[in-house]
This record gives sequence, structure tokens and C-alpha cells, in this order.
Amino acid sequence: MIVHNFDPVLIDLGLFQIRWYSIAYIVGILLGWLYANRIIKLTTTNKYNFHQIKTSEFDELIFYLIIGIILGGRLGYIIFYNFEYYSENFLEIFKIWQGGMSFHGGLLGTIISILIYCKRTKTNFFNFTDIISCVAPIGIFLGRIANFINGELYGKISTVPWGIIFPNSGNLARHPSQIYEAILEGLILFILINYLALKKQLLFKAGYISGVFLISYSLLRIFSENFREPDMHLGYFFNYFSMGTLLSLISLMAGLIIILYIKKNEKNN
Repeated sequence: MIVHNFDPVLIDLGLFQIRWYSIAYIVGILLGWLYANRIIKLTTTNKYNFHQIKTSEFDELIFYLIIGIILGGRLGYIIFYNFEYYSENFLEIFKIWQGGMSFHGGLLGTIISILIYCKRTKTNFFNFTDIISCVAPIGIFLGRIANFINGELYGKISTVPWGIIFPNSGNLARHPSQIYEAILEGLILFILINYLALKKQLLFKAGYISGVFLISYSLLRIFSENFREPDMHLGYFFNYFSMGTLLSLISLMAGLIIILYIKKNEKNN
């Protein structure tokens, strides 16, 4: 049994604080940006669509992505998880550094931002989403580590030797579900998607990697939700499904639709 005693504040200057949560987002975006450019440079000679973009194009897209991730992630959390609270405490909406971001909201915001960019520049949507699917697990991993440091989104009560007593969760040890998700949705997903994208690229057309990412993330998230304590004010829908599970079922269907759509086009061609 371990007692959680991490300080969510990295640097405290009184009126100004630097939190691990904020650092995780900043570092995640920077590392993702650098790795995306690395992928593009490594594969510029390939003839496959999802690699046929320039680093300058991706650099231009970054601004759109940052806006999409932050606005989508925050609004998604407010709408999906805690609308009543934020409707009564409006100013709390802007305190992003305290936590409260939704992956599925950030995903939707990212999709919208890429659509806007691609419409403006007349570029292929899947060219960018496939690359982003390769780097997204980096941000997911760091985000889950930040959740752990914040002592939020903790797991269910457990007797496992690595159980952790989190602040504000009682005196019973719980699953460190944030770490489980960091491993599953971060490390394992990163290895899987990049293996398919970079080692098995001859097998895939543009959009396949995006579809596989959505399917894989959703399945891993649904599995990890079994260890995670549902939000107290939401509980389980139909006595079984957490909000994270329901949203993941939607993203799972979206991934399947993308794969089926591409396969249908392949047959028609």
C-alpha cells in the first residue's frame, strides 16, 4: 500500500503557479510536433498518401491543433462530465491548469481544427490525421501521468500490492488507474500505431491508421474503465457504462466506419 503525496504544483510563486498538469500539455504538444516532423522527414520519399505532406504544412497546422485540443478538451469535459457545476461556477471554466479535460472532447476539437485547416488549404484530411494518430499517444501518456500527480481520476478500491491511497478518496487503497491508462493508451498504443504506420505502411491507404487508432484507443479505454472509479455525480449509465465507456463506444464506431469506408472505396477502384 502506497500513500499518494505528490504535489500537483511544480513551482509556486504565490500569485503564479506552474502545475505539472500544464507542463504535461505543453511538453506533449512539443514532443508530438517534433516527432511528427521526424516521421514526415523519414518518409518523404514514400508514395503513400498519409506521408505526402510537408513539414511546413504540419508546422502551420500546429496552431489549429492547439486551439482544437484546448477548447475541445475543456468544453468536452464541461458538457460530458460536469455541466451543472460549471453552469453555476462560470469562472471555473477558465482554470484549465487545475485539471478537467476530456480526451473525447479534445479528439473532436482536433478533428474540427484539421477540417478547417484542410478546407482552407485544400489538402487531404487523412494525410494529417494519420500522422497525428502516430504522435497522439505521447500526449495521452503525459496527460495520464499528470492525472496521477493531481490525484484525480483514481481507480476503484483494491487490495493489490501497488494500491494507492489518494487524497480526497478515503483511507482505502485504490487502483492507480491513471498509470494503467498511461501504459495502455500511451505506451502500448504508441508502439502499435507506429509499428503499423512505419513498418507495415505498404499494407495501408490513407485513413487506415486513423481508423485503427480510434478502434485501438477505444478498446483500451473501455478495458481500463473497469479499474477506474466513475465520476461520483454521474455514476454508471444503465448500471454498467461509465461516461468514458459510452464515449469510447462512439469513437470505436467512428473508427470502424472509417475502415469500412476506405475498404469500400478500394473495391470501387
